[in-house]
Amino acid sequence: MIGSAIEDLTAAAYRIPTPGPEADGTLRWDGTTIVVVQVHCGDVTGLGWTYANEACVDLVRGVLADRLRGRDVLDTPACWHAMQRRVRNLGRVGLVSCAMSAVDIALWDAAARLREMPLCRLLGRVHDSVDVYGSGGFTTYDEARLTAQLENWVGDQGIPRVKIKIGEAWGNRVERDVARVAHTRKVAGANAEVYVDANGAYSAARAARVGELLAEWNVTWFEEPVSSDDLDGLRRVRDAVSADVAAGEYGYDLPYFRRMLDAGSVDCLQVDVTRCGGYTEWLRITALAAAANLDVSAHCAPNVSVPAAVATANFRHVEWFADHERIEPMLFTGTLSPDGGSVAPDLSAPGHGLAFSAEGRYRIR
Repeated sequence: MIGSAIEDLTAAAYRIPTPGPEADGTLRWDGTTIVVVQVHCGDVTGLGWTYANEACVDLVRGVLADRLRGRDVLDTPACWHAMQRRVRNLGRVGLVSCAMSAVDIALWDAAARLREMPLCRLLGRVHDSVDVYGSGGFTTYDEARLTAQLENWVGDQGIPRVKIKIGEAWGNRVERDVARVAHTRKVAGANAEVYVDANGAYSAARAARVGELLAEWNVTWFEEPVSSDDLDGLRRVRDAVSADVAAGEYGYDLPYFRRMLDAGSVDCLQVDVTRCGGYTEWLRITALAAAANLDVSAHCAPNVSVPAAVATANFRHVEWFADHERIEPMLFTGTLSPDGGSVAPDLSAPGHGLAFSAEGRYRIR
């Protein structure tokens, strides 16, 4: 094995425009920023990223890198705890955790590459493959655009689970929400699972009423019906609707998930490996969920989620998010295909099997 000392960390930010205006129940956007981190250990480079503001670049270069240079990348949890101590006075929640997540993903990737083994096996693989669901259905889509996306997922790619956005907070247009769900069921067919995501747009009372309406279309997943900070509201909606209530994508540290579980707020816990603190924190969060007899679902960033997903016994599915599904093949080689509704890591490739291929393109920092 070649030297495993961390020589340097590099970070850069890239912004990729969306094909057109996109929105959910509480936010509109026209581009996505991704911060890419590379950890250099001799001839081996580990790769990680987070979908977050470009300010993460300075956090990696100026705060985290100094604490990690010279450390042994094979002691990956020790590197994580060194970062945790370094950011004590900055606060973990938010961009700091996103920066840590990208670095931690890159550290684990480098450690697996140094061992010449797939990352999923270093983490401890328990599944050969994991299910995915198509995610998009933005509120800006007209019927034709929504139809095309649904037909691609269910018909062309054979993905039997689809999720659309509802909860247009600026209009309170519940009628349109329900009509779009009815259309989704019609296009996806009777055998597909239909999910919705309100991105915290509703009050608990309105979410409960919407949940009753959605039952007609056999919606089985109601994501963030209210703000994920409203743990009592989530629990009240969970008690009122037949669909599974899910939340957790804005969890940046272990205590956040502990509070959500203790409050009985969700049926399935969402974890974003590019926000929560990386693979190191993912392992602890998913253990908490297992102790509560709950499944976890991977939020977005599909290609770096898969290695952790197959290493998690209580795992349900990966969100194959439309924006990230488009971006990742633009920036990286070795990306996976969700055709057939499930995905498996490439066991012939060391690390997570991805390589950066877009230096200079779309770069903003």
